[in-house]
Parts: sequence; C-alpha cells; structure tokens
Amino acid sequence: LMAFRRSFSVAARAQAATGGRLPAGVLSELQQLLGPEGLSTAAGVREHHSHDESYHPWVPPEAVAFPRSTTQVSQIAQLCSAHNVPMIPFGTGTGLEGGVAALQGGVCVNMRQMDKVLRCNPTDFDCTVQPGVTRQMLNAQLQHSGLWFPVDPGADASVCGMAATSASGTNAVRYGTMRENVINLEVVLADGTVLNTAGSGRAPKTSAGLNLTNLFVGSEGTLGFITNATLRLHAQPAAVAAAVCSFPSIEAAAETATEVIQCALPVARIELLDGPMMQAIRSHSGLDYPAQPTLFFEFHGGSDNALNEQSALAQDLASEHGGSSFAFSTHPETRHKMWRARHNAWYAALGLRKGCRGFATDVCVPISALAPMISYAQEQIKDLGLVAPIVGHVGDGNFHCIVVIDPSQASELAAAKTLGQRLGERALALEGTCTGEHGIGEGKRQLLLKEFGEEGLRVMRAIKQALDPQGLMNPGKVM
Repeated sequence: LMAFRRSFSVAARAQAATGGRLPAGVLSELQQLLGPEGLSTAAGVREHHSHDESYHPWVPPEAVAFPRSTTQVSQIAQLCSAHNVPMIPFGTGTGLEGGVAALQGGVCVNMRQMDKVLRCNPTDFDCTVQPGVTRQMLNAQLQHSGLWFPVDPGADASVCGMAATSASGTNAVRYGTMRENVINLEVVLADGTVLNTAGSGRAPKTSAGLNLTNLFVGSEGTLGFITNATLRLHAQPAAVAAAVCSFPSIEAAAETATEVIQCALPVARIELLDGPMMQAIRSHSGLDYPAQPTLFFEFHGGSDNALNEQSALAQDLASEHGGSSFAFSTHPETRHKMWRARHNAWYAALGLRKGCRGFATDVCVPISALAPMISYAQEQIKDLGLVAPIVGHVGDGNFHCIVVIDPSQASELAAAKTLGQRLGERALALEGTCTGEHGIGEGKRQLLLKEFGEEGLRVMRAIKQALDPQGLMNPGKVM
C-alpha cells in the first residue's frame, strides 16, 4: 500500500508539473530513433529517474531515453527542441541537490549505455571517456597502466556527471577538483549542436579564446549534455599509507588540519569527522575507533621513508592540539576499510534515524576560517535541535553537515533549511562559498544570488539564454 501511494504521489507530481503528456508524436519519433530498448515510459523506470540521494521531492520525467551515441543524443535534442520538450541529463543519480528531478516534465536522457573509454594516452597522461563511465570503471581499466584518475567524491559517480557538478572529494587537497582535471569536453547543446569546448585538441594547457571547458564544468546540465570528457591522469603513487587520530574537540581537529596545510605537508587526503559521525560509522562499518572528533589522513610518496616523514610531522602537529591514538598503517586492507567507512558516511548518518533522508550542507571557506566555521555549525545544530553529524574534506576548507530528517515533518525540513541558509550566509561572510562540490541544484538558488549578486546572475542568465533560448535544459535548476 505504501509503495502504491508513493507511486501515485510521484505520478501526481509529474502531472502537476507538466500539465499533461508529451506532445503528440514525440514518443513515437523517439521510439523510432532509439528502438524498443532505447525508450521507456514505465512507471518504475520513470520513478527511478525522478530523484537523487537528496531530500528533494521526487518528480519523474514523462519518458526516459537511453541513447547509444553522441549522434543519438544530438537527435534527441533536436527533436525535443522542435517540440519545446524539457530535457534532463541523468548520470548515476548520486547527486545531493535534486539535480535530476523533472520539475517541468519532459524527457530524461540516461547515457549509461555510452560506457566506453574511447582512448587512453599513458605517455601524455590523459584519456577520453563516454558519459556512462564511472570513476571506478575508469580506474579499473587504468589499473595496469601505472596511472589513475584521483577525483573521488565518494559515490561511484559517472565521470561526466562529476564534471557537470564540478565534483571534488577526498583527494582534492592534493590532486585538485574536476575543474583542474578536465582538458576538453564534447557537449550537445539544446538544439542538437555538437561542440568541443577546447577545439580538437588535448594539450595540457592552452590560452586560446574563452575557457568554454570550465563554462560547462559545474553547469549541472543546464547548458547541454556532456557526451565525452578528456581527462587529466596522474601517476599512481609508489607508496601509500593511512593514519587516524582522535581529538578532544572538533576545534582541535580543525586547527590541526589547518596547520597541516599551512606547513605544506603534502597529504593526499585529510578528512574530519565529528563525534556523532564517528559513532554512526562505528555502528555502520564496524570500525573500533573512539567516538570522538577524528582526522583521517592518507599520505602518498615515492618511498616508505617519505611516508614515515610525512606521518611523523602530522603526528607532531596533532599532538600539539591534544591528538591521541595516532595509528599509522601501510597495509592495504586497513586503508581500504577506513576509506570504505568514510565513503559510506552518508548512509551511516542515515542509519541514525531509520526511514529518514539526508539534507546535506556544503559550505567551503578559506582554510584560516575553517575552525570558527565548524564551531558555528555546531552551535546552530544544537540551537535548532537537529541530528546532523559533520564530515568534511577539511584540507581545502569544505565540510558537510548531514542533517537526518523526516521530510514529511514540516518542522524538521524547515529547521534543516534554516541551518543550510545560516551556514551558507556565514560562509559568504567569511569570503567562502555556499557550495564547495555538490552544486546549486534546486535548493541553493537564493544563496547563489547572495554569493554572486544580481550582476553575476544577470551574466549567467545571458549565457543560458544564448545557449538554451527556450530554457529546455534541466529547467528549474541553478538559476
């Protein structure tokens, strides 16, 4: 009965959003173009494509297309453009800002069947992938090449989806975000035009013309479909180690992280987890670390001696702030178990309240403002009476409060939104940003206005109007 009610509610929302079905003839033309396996209007398929991992309401598309080539994506865009049909790109559905909900109905375009690594150039440290390739798929294929793609947002997201949201994650402190690791993109615009954002090249750097590549990195599907990406690869580290250290307070952990960066210690990852998050991880993943504020470290180097030097300095800095139980390991299984637990922090937090959903904040501030920003977040969580463990990529000033709420309870959702608004505004006051890596999506549009001002939004709208004059690409998101 609950499943029926949810399905009925999803369908009702779709009808309310779109006011009806696709224009006559569009479905038949899509079926003719894509074949019987390339298009679905089944309720279950549409529902699967109605949401991501966020709290935002599920709003399904009216149809889901599964193209197998850039040519088919272009033809879908031409057809939808001709009939004024909204288009929503879909990767793996692991986003956290409601970026795939079909707010105005239309056609969701899932490019999972375009899943080839088109080429790999080990000598040049680059590769080109289709949009169905996930980061784990890519690294599995690169495993024996001595190279890897280090951007790691936690989820096994599609690499082109990661480009669309300008994802980063745990390794960004050393290897950069998607913005630094995308060389070129092939993009299908709303009218079906196919564009290569850096021309036909894959040079490691360029100063030719406007930076169209970074215009589309972070555009969240509002400017076009990313149909392949040329990526910067990195050498696999010769030696890897991990360490974990507990602290008497979250401020002490944050201050340690700040000093690690200020001392130019070349950590590959440095992650902060507060006491409630460590308790959730203990329950979810079976780790036996203390339920106290904690830092997870990873060190990459050319030798074991280099790792020992890095870890010794990190331990000294931690000790100055009351850090204890500093545990260092080069054993692969120990490292993998620790990072699996960190990557599952979202689901560990949801386990604190069964049947609830997550509301994620995503502020990022200059590293000098990190400790006071986290202290402010803790104060607001307590003031609002929320369950919201904290975790973050603190090496670059980015952290998340995972607010565990029952979205059906209006008071809880309102409190979570209040927390998000307060943290966003405080981050902006500290010269930071309202979103370090999740994107704007549905939920942060007002904060985007505060961050850029009306002048900045006017320029963004002008770009949107130039590339998508009908407003068909992922409408209702970002602006």
